[in-house]
Amino acid sequence: MTTTLAPPVRIGKAAVWALGMLAVASGALESVVAPTLPLLQRELDIGPAGGALLNILLPITGALVTPLAGRFGDRYGGKRVLIPLMIVVCVGGMASALAPGLPVLLAGQVLQGAMVGALPLSFIIMSKHLPAGESKAAIGVVSGLFVGGGMLGTLLAGPVAEQLSRHWMFALPTVAVIVATLLVNRLVPKDPADRSDDAGVDWPGLILLSGVLITLMFVINFALDLASQPLVLFGLVALLAVLVAGWIAVERRAASPMIDLRMLARPAIWKSSVLTFMICVGTSMSIFLVTQMWSMSGAGYGFGAGATEIGFFLLPGTVVAALAGPMGGNWERRSGSRAVATAGVVVMAVALIAMAVVHFEAWHLVVGKALVALANGLIVTAMTTSIATSAASNETGAATSLILVTRVLGMASGGMLGGVLLAAGTPSGSDVAAESSYITGFILAGVITALALLVTRTMDKGAKACS
Repeated sequence: MTTTLAPPVRIGKAAVWALGMLAVASGALESVVAPTLPLLQRELDIGPAGGALLNILLPITGALVTPLAGRFGDRYGGKRVLIPLMIVVCVGGMASALAPGLPVLLAGQVLQGAMVGALPLSFIIMSKHLPAGESKAAIGVVSGLFVGGGMLGTLLAGPVAEQLSRHWMFALPTVAVIVATLLVNRLVPKDPADRSDDAGVDWPGLILLSGVLITLMFVINFALDLASQPLVLFGLVALLAVLVAGWIAVERRAASPMIDLRMLARPAIWKSSVLTFMICVGTSMSIFLVTQMWSMSGAGYGFGAGATEIGFFLLPGTVVAALAGPMGGNWERRSGSRAVATAGVVVMAVALIAMAVVHFEAWHLVVGKALVALANGLIVTAMTTSIATSAASNETGAATSLILVTRVLGMASGGMLGGVLLAAGTPSGSDVAAESSYITGFILAGVITALALLVTRTMDKGAKACS
């Protein structure tokens, strides 16, 4: 006997904005470590290795949790998975806020990483409770608010840590996450479960993917240091290759793989994933290089700005990033994902190359960073909404989680690549990188971004079903 599920209840604007508030708060909590890493290293007496570990733990956890959250959300319902997940995030945020030292702070970052899985769960809820056109706009709003929240966290983390303490820069966004979670729990109805795929968790795939991500991050972060030890570097690269091969073999045989490689083989999804990764590498490199140039004071370049002043410099980008989400969602609905992606790639590439040439006044970088934030918001939102609204109803979480995983990996990789370039460009006996290393970084980020046009030109003009 087949049980017919009742159609899901339509959600109102209040529920969508509650999900948007959760995205803002989560994005802010996600982003507070990067701009305050030097401060945390000083206060907690953390060396370079500890700082690198602190910087990569959250994105690694997010990349692992996101596909699981998406798959469970498709299977059991978005809200049923979202609320417990956010409880874990809140515990992690409070642990980070109260951490007396590095071990507790690292544990808090691991738990906080679960927040990245909240986005595909929100997309599941909206795609099930809203008509296709309205869900695209709503997903665009929530995606943009998550990006804007990340910029807001970057903006406020330094001033809060300097004026109050490092504890408050974690506590304030955590309180916001708690409030938003309570609102979501009250305003969002439960969405129906789909038990057609009720296989267990792919633990071997999860463990192997963990190894892949950790090894990849260490290879990128320590490649420069290991250049003098080629055997060690070669060993790490070989280990990475073995782990990737093992993970692919396990995923191809798993009854319910953590990441369905057959889904990744679909043109609409792999193109969106590759494009998102390249754009986020360029975005993350620009964020790192711009903030470093604002704070540094070199011979004829740099501005010696403090954390609070840098926050004001980032404010225009924060506003633009928050607006880019709704713009991207509406534009994608009218013109298709290719038009949005192509325009975004061109804007970002031009802005990055322009900053390599013109960076003599602080406002030059303010404008360049705002254009990068606009392009990133447009592209990531367009890719996410296109996939979220064209995937089958029982694949929304799994499909969008792939985009979000590549976003996390791109942002982490770009930031570390920027750090490696500046380290390589720092003369012996100095702690200030040469201006040429910044120029090289902006040009490289621009080239990586421009190469994304090779992907956009092969994309369909409109969103097609991922089947």
